[in-house]
Amino acid sequence: MAGKSVRIWQKKQLRLDALTFRQRDMVQIGSAGLLSVFGRIRAGKGPMDSPAKPLKKNYAIQKTRKGKGNIRNLFLTGQMLASLKLRTVSDRRAYASVGADQRTESKALRKKDKSLRKLTNKDVAWINQKREPWLLFSPINKQAVMAKAREVLAAAKARMIKIGNIG
Repeated sequence: MAGKSVRIWQKKQLRLDALTFRQRDMVQIGSAGLLSVFGRIRAGKGPMDSPAKPLKKNYAIQKTRKGKGNIRNLFLTGQMLASLKLRTVSDRRAYASVGADQRTESKALRKKDKSLRKLTNKDVAWINQKREPWLLFSPINKQAVMAKAREVLAAAKARMIKIGNIG
């Protein structure tokens, strides 16, 4: 029987003290998956581990002036990816999402419409997801998650053998 999902972020703090062994294992596997996705994005790779779509000309110029390079790596300010975290875990799944707590400004939208002065990180993530899917596992990301899952399962097996010898 599967356990219920448990929020691991409460009041902007990571809470791992109330998790079962299986849920802690899922936190490790989910964290490995997120790290793998971050590495792919930082390298400017798309959903199939090929180079991401090129930036629009004006945005590439703006990003280069700020010293961030002209590749699509979603790191202009870093706020959006900083708010991407594991939020909930269960015995069988780990859920990650972009938090809406921090804000990101958009000069282009501010010029076009005064009512759209600020976008949340969720809005920016959604816009980028529509432009090119980035919040998914590529083949290399899947391999990293599977490797971590094998490692976690081996550790769980060792725990079970120790408990069996004691009991």
